[in-house]
Amino acid sequence: MRIDKDSYGTITKVCLAALLAAAAAIYFIPIWEISVPLAAVLVAFSCFVVYFHRVPVRNAVGNDKVISSVADGKVVILKKAFEKEYLKKECMQVSIYMDFFDVHANFWPMTGEVTYYKYHPGKYLLAFKEKSSEENEHSSTAIKSKYGEIFFKQIAGTFARRIVCYSKEGAIETAGQQCGIIKFGSRIDMFLPLDADIKVKLGDFTRACETVIAELK
Repeated sequence: MRIDKDSYGTITKVCLAALLAAAAAIYFIPIWEISVPLAAVLVAFSCFVVYFHRVPVRNAVGNDKVISSVADGKVVILKKAFEKEYLKKECMQVSIYMDFFDVHANFWPMTGEVTYYKYHPGKYLLAFKEKSSEENEHSSTAIKSKYGEIFFKQIAGTFARRIVCYSKEGAIETAGQQCGIIKFGSRIDMFLPLDADIKVKLGDFTRACETVIAELK
């Protein structure tokens, strides 16, 4: 396991603030029964912030035909849906909600060429709400192999204030490599061909890189 390379600044700022607050609590609150537990909570929070930005080592199962999960989390939407931004056709939508304790690093779901990327500023609604897909801050990416093209969105949640995405149009990417990170609560929407063989069901918990979402025909 390693720490996300684009999160050092966030980690430094949050941890420094938490540790300074812990020191202030010890110095200014003379009641040890209050100051020590408070300082301990703040130190624990700073440790959690480091842990939150972890990038685990996973055994990738995706390739140019097998689609793996972009993220850890719970399947909260599984339905036919019209993808109107790029593919502009009916697709199978698989949405994965990441809670505060899930790994928030994201990984390429298939091997292929990045054919589209766009960042969208927006609101910070609760990520599990369906309308957050359109209204929240999000990044959109399409990737294509000889078996087909898929589209996915990294969607910020209520507490998320930054999406990091490594997508570059024309780049050739490999399933299981990191494609970005969403900080503090978020969702992934995946749009797959209608004839894709979906391997998950509503309520399933997924692991990025290791859970097969679908197989292209």
